[in-house]
Amino acid sequence: MTTHTQSYPGRRRAAATPSYPSTAAVTRAAKAAAKLAGRVLMVGIMVVAAAAFLFLAVGPRVFGYQTSTMLTGSMSPLINPGDVVVSVPTPVTDLKVGDIVTYHIPVEDQRIETHRVTDVTRAGASTTIQTKGDANNGADPWNATMADDHAFTTVAVIPHLGDAIRALRSPVVGKVLLYGAPAVLVLLLLTSIWSKPTEPKESTGSTPGTALPATIPS
Repeated sequence: MTTHTQSYPGRRRAAATPSYPSTAAVTRAAKAAAKLAGRVLMVGIMVVAAAAFLFLAVGPRVFGYQTSTMLTGSMSPLINPGDVVVSVPTPVTDLKVGDIVTYHIPVEDQRIETHRVTDVTRAGASTTIQTKGDANNGADPWNATMADDHAFTTVAVIPHLGDAIRALRSPVVGKVLLYGAPAVLVLLLLTSIWSKPTEPKESTGSTPGTALPATIPS
């Protein structure tokens, strides 16, 4: 049996009305995007913090390198104030002119200095070096005899990491991390609990006052 659609002369078919997402749907999408962005941000912060802890605290004990923060501009522009210098142990017998070494200078305060080697003198088992900062006009006014069988030579420079470390050690930032991070985690947890969607109840009958569609016999 062939079926056909019954048409009525003089009547126009209604044009299809474009559908747009409701305000509730847009709000739900915005909340979901904000929640996802918050989670990504928190995960990123935790990953960076864990990587910094491993690099600065665990790495030197496991792999033997050392890190130090440059405080002055004596090695500019190669190493600037606030940069972190990564140094590895090198036998003093391998030290040569041009190496950048981090060592305790032979003066009263025995402070740590990171300068370039300009002269190496060896006498038997003793190695003495003279150093100079790249940005300084003259050499350092001392000769340093290496007390150990190795010295720490620079292999990498990480710009501005020392500034970030000093900022994290400040009392204000410390309190923010101590109290703020747990508060943010609790807030995200509560938000995820409160925003869980509830399943709609199934309807068991037709709504009163709603007309059922009529059928046209073929």
